[in-house]
Amino acid sequence: MKKWVWLIGAVVVVITVIGYSFMTEGVEVRTAGEFTAAKTELKTVKSDAELRAYFKDLKKWMDTQMRAVTTEDSAAESESFAGANDMSAKSDGGGDHSTTNNQVEGVDEADIVKTDGKYVYFINNHKVTITDVENPEALTKIASISFKEEFYPTELFLFKDRLIVLGDHYTPIDYSPDSATAKMMPVSGMTKAKIYDISNAAKPELIREIGTEGYRIGARMTDGILYFITTVHPNFWIMEDHPDIELRPHVYDSKKGENPEPMPYNSLSILPHTNEGSYSIITTVDLNNLENATVETKGYLGGSQQIYMSKDNLYLTANVFRQDEKNKEGGDARIAIWNPGSNDTEIFKFALNDSNVEYQASAIVPGYLLNQFSMDEYEGHFRLVTTEGNMWDDKNPSKNHLFILDANMKQVGSVGDLAQGERIYSARFMGDKAYMVTFRETDPLFVIDVAEPTEPKVLGELKIPGFSNYLHPLDENHLIGFGYETEAIKEKGVSQPRIVTKGMKISLFEVSDFNNPKEKDTEIIGGMGTYSPIQHDHKALFQHKGKNLYGFPVIVYEETENLTYGQFEAEGALIYEITPEKGIQLKGDLINKKQSGQQYEEWEKQIQRMIYVKDVLYSISMNEINSYDLSDFKQLDTLSIQ
Repeated sequence: MKKWVWLIGAVVVVITVIGYSFMTEGVEVRTAGEFTAAKTELKTVKSDAELRAYFKDLKKWMDTQMRAVTTEDSAAESESFAGANDMSAKSDGGGDHSTTNNQVEGVDEADIVKTDGKYVYFINNHKVTITDVENPEALTKIASISFKEEFYPTELFLFKDRLIVLGDHYTPIDYSPDSATAKMMPVSGMTKAKIYDISNAAKPELIREIGTEGYRIGARMTDGILYFITTVHPNFWIMEDHPDIELRPHVYDSKKGENPEPMPYNSLSILPHTNEGSYSIITTVDLNNLENATVETKGYLGGSQQIYMSKDNLYLTANVFRQDEKNKEGGDARIAIWNPGSNDTEIFKFALNDSNVEYQASAIVPGYLLNQFSMDEYEGHFRLVTTEGNMWDDKNPSKNHLFILDANMKQVGSVGDLAQGERIYSARFMGDKAYMVTFRETDPLFVIDVAEPTEPKVLGELKIPGFSNYLHPLDENHLIGFGYETEAIKEKGVSQPRIVTKGMKISLFEVSDFNNPKEKDTEIIGGMGTYSPIQHDHKALFQHKGKNLYGFPVIVYEETENLTYGQFEAEGALIYEITPEKGIQLKGDLINKKQSGQQYEEWEKQIQRMIYVKDVLYSISMNEINSYDLSDFKQLDTLSIQ
């Protein structure tokens, strides 16, 4: 099974890379920092013949590009492509139980753990475990939802008495030219949402199952409306051998039958400025009236990487690789595929009206986005920050930009060319201020005033060692940064110092004086190799605003004489009280030292999430749940959930 999954993944990567370069056809080449507003018209696919003509032209162009690419130096390609990947909300934390650390207030994000204050729902070992936590001194596993081998649960939502299990459903398929399977059953992978009635949590009942072909790039829920977005790569490369191959994405609804069905042509459209071989599929369903709700699915030819969603709008982004000046003058066009310093980002805006999604407009900006926190919507404007260029390319040094777009996706303000030679490591928008961390040798924290959309301006800049991978709002005048400490090591005969990443770093930034931001307090954990999932997954953050507590799982490594790696020492979690008055203070130490002879961390024992219910903290790993008193962090109980 692993073999066919790997093959599908390889095909997806190849098509994605080449597809993005194809988007450059018909797109005007722009100079650095120049903004382009895209047309708002959508072209709806009207027939099978029209869709096949689209993919036929695409395949013809791609065949030409593939022949050109194979003559390129493979080492140069590998190095450049690696560089391409180097890339304000009020989260609830003061109620009687934890919620997910969401980016936008009122917009829930899927996670591996959810709680309603009475039960904890957790994905572990290919199943969902339901635990009764009402008595923290006697934790009880009351149910377990198992799945067939082809379905892999990945994320959860809770809504009233509904549990939504999102996951990947795979079907082994032979894609060889002579395969009848590829012709008759082209659906290799689907994102499925299994919806359970948990009015009796001890006996969860599957009541509906919906699915959309493709791999999921994001899911959100607001006011009981579930949204998830997938990317689909149809099998158009075997069109010649199988002229009747289905090129439409497939959808599934258990209410309508047992088998996936292709989407109707009138639900498919071509996004402006895109000419590539993948679909972005937006699926919605109203959980408030699930029994009678119609699943709404719309497909758009045009790939997507990041999503941002407010309660009113959904934004999808796609990379657009453009030709540089040498290519424009007739040079080698293949650089447009592999050069990470010459890509733009296109943003597509969709209006949300309950389960109805309508395309509004799009825009193209220079550079690439880091993640969802690079985007924000505020008082009718969309703000985003990008990095343009390659930080290791002296001829095309990287630079960073902020753009502000109006409701029609037209630029009204910008700040450009910040921190040349560096790239964005984290960003956060908080009301009328934007915060951005860049890095190469030091960690500049930029404070940008975006109160006046037409005239954003940099107010202050703080340069300190290290960098923050994630910024979290503490209050309107303070930010918490989670990242790493660094050290600049000067070596004989080398002009530039070597930057070495050290231990994990927590920073408390004070921005009450926007023109003079300060690092008010810091905490360094371990040495080189120390790691926490909070570095790349904001949902791993534990927070209890009422008690000013913030925590995260961590794997601790200590320094050695070797400057390239550390030595494993311990794993567990840490909880800090963080306040403007007292700074960063350790309150809960749930670290377990390594056993005799242990050299590496044990994955099944690693804490995945921490949550609270009333005055009790729960740590959740793959094989157990532990409960602790939040006042002194004394352990109350342990429950095996293998």
